[in-house]
Amino acid sequence: MPDDTRDAATDPATIPVLVKRRLQAEVIGPIFAEMVAALGEEQASAILDSAIRKAAIAEGRRFAEAAERERGGTSMADFIALYENWTRGGALEVEVLEASDTRFDFDVVRCRYAETYREMGLGAVGHLLSCNRDGTFCQGYDPRIRMERETTIMQGAPRCTFRYSWVEADEADAGG
Repeated sequence: MPDDTRDAATDPATIPVLVKRRLQAEVIGPIFAEMVAALGEEQASAILDSAIRKAAIAEGRRFAEAAERERGGTSMADFIALYENWTRGGALEVEVLEASDTRFDFDVVRCRYAETYREMGLGAVGHLLSCNRDGTFCQGYDPRIRMERETTIMQGAPRCTFRYSWVEADEADAGG
């Protein structure tokens, strides 16, 4: 039976990700500051890193479960289509280099996530709040998708280099 109680005003899936990240940062920022005061920056950063990575894996699993229900499973094509969620509203400006059944390579040339965290005074932990989600999301969504990235705007580079590849199941199981 469909859930008629969810609508655009109450369904979190309709909120642009950039807005979600800003709202999350408004809560996480003061908590992180308290953790730094109590535990030191290194331990506070490690806790934040671990928590955000776990949240990204769980989010990936939710998207994978939806793909299984709606399309019978995940694929690189479905993964590529998901990127609309993170780019919506101009949150990311990207230059796609390759989009195929086995590769999704692109560069981010403008990152409003980085801009937002800097405006909020959270630029030093922006990579923990957003960038660390990118590769770990794949662990929950489909471990056959691997990400490599050499540079990020969040950490001062002029662009983020996203290189996603689809590996065969035996390679994914072996960790390679």
